[in-house]
Amino acid sequence: MLNVLQVCSDTNIGGAGKCILTYLKHCNKEKLNVAVVLPTNSLLKTKVEELGFKVFEIDAMADKSFDLSAIKKLLGVFKEFKPQIVHTHASMSARIAARLYRAKIVYTRHSVFPPNPRLTHGLGKAICGLANNSTADKIIAVAEAAKENICDIGVKESKIDVILNGVEPLRKYSDEEIARIKSDFNIPADCKCTAIVARLNEVKGHKYFVEAARILKDRGIKARFLIAGTGDMAEAIRKQITDSGLQDYVIMLGFLDNVEPLMNIIDVQANCSFGTEATSLSLLEGMSLGKPAVVSDFGGNPGVIKNGKNGFVVPTHDSLALAEKLAMLFEDDDLYSKFSEGSTEIFNSTFTAKKYAENIDNIYLSLGGKNND
Repeated sequence: MLNVLQVCSDTNIGGAGKCILTYLKHCNKEKLNVAVVLPTNSLLKTKVEELGFKVFEIDAMADKSFDLSAIKKLLGVFKEFKPQIVHTHASMSARIAARLYRAKIVYTRHSVFPPNPRLTHGLGKAICGLANNSTADKIIAVAEAAKENICDIGVKESKIDVILNGVEPLRKYSDEEIARIKSDFNIPADCKCTAIVARLNEVKGHKYFVEAARILKDRGIKARFLIAGTGDMAEAIRKQITDSGLQDYVIMLGFLDNVEPLMNIIDVQANCSFGTEATSLSLLEGMSLGKPAVVSDFGGNPGVIKNGKNGFVVPTHDSLALAEKLAMLFEDDDLYSKFSEGSTEIFNSTFTAKKYAENIDNIYLSLGGKNND
């Protein structure tokens, strides 16, 4: 049996944490003995322990990729657990410690963003490539766009596997439950609904979502635009809604611990990101319920939403295109049914939690690891 140690430096439960939890629920316990290293007081600790996995806490690396003090503490954990494979999530400290310990190293790149031009040419690319190639035996990119970003900074393509995220399917609510939830949100029964579920940061493109709402309201389309999440753009978005006279059309829901009710009441999901988007977990959750989406053409979005099959892909920063495609799905029942079926089909074939975990298992088993006893 291989000992595998996953290392996450996050103190909150973000995308990396959700992927870890999804993997742990479905990992191959017969062949793999998996434990997790977290910074002290990480919110992920309780969730991991509830699944029956051991957690090692260290008083270091909290929300940091590189923390010199973490290396010695991680080596102490490695000597106790004796991992053949160390899987890191954006922790360079853990990759260095694992190399010193002589374990095999897996590193997951969870986000997509254009690298600094200084790192894609000449000496910068050579140094960056050396650092990454020497501290990873296998790199997991969660989208083709993430793979492209990594290759651009000198990482060997042979080290990279693209493994798309997976999620647990959400429960489909009854018509009565959906009516009750819409009532709780003060949404008229005859209104179509779309939602954007993302951090309220500029690169998530909420500005264009609100502009699309104004376009459809001006056309007299009965709809509600829902925004779930928190972040530094909250006040700016709220002001845009007010200035546009959309208080009755766009609803800010704040942070939702459970998005299942929201996903059940919407008709179409939206994603307007123009930065950092890899494989959106919320898009996958919506697809598990047969919800089509209209998304920007940035990052991993086109790898999830296939234009003309389970939704539409539109240019970034294009509120009019977003509005046009949302209107089509709101108003054309046959088209909506086709895309809904496509969403369910693509989810079941590509994005289930079980398939995601199997793909990660195969990475570990292919590496084999080196026993440090």
